Amino acid sequence: MKHREICSQLYLFSYLYGICLTKYRSKIFTNESLELIYKSFVEVARKMDFQILEFNGESDHIHAVIEFPPKLSVSQIVNALKGVSSRRYGQAGFPKPYGKQALWSPSYFVSSVGGAPLEVLKKYIQNQEKPS
Repeated sequence: MKHREICSQLYLFSYLYGICLTKYRSKIFTNESLELIYKSFVEVARKMDFQILEFNGESDHIHAVIEFPPKLSVSQIVNALKGVSSRRYGQAGFPKPYGKQALWSPSYFVSSVGGAPLEVLKKYIQNQEKPS
């Protein structure tokens, strides 16, 4: 497990694998919109002190591997990522599902990473089918 020493304190970092779906599983993502979502995720991660280790998506969902410190909860991370990316997506003029205000389904999937080596999971995410 990765650790960092900050101000004489040792932090152990956790890893999670997450999937977020568009509302109604609408197939609305393009390569351009996924790039915007990725940039939004990186911005949130920088501000909240965690890292996006891998990111990819298909036309109706995204995958991400995240490294985060113990001071953050999974729900804090996911809520911030989904909220900021939805706002940025709308501000950029991309269509949201069925003209609704929400980009994301309220549900999401997360799992701690540890059963599969991190590199295997990263390769899986990289090989997801890109939208056309």
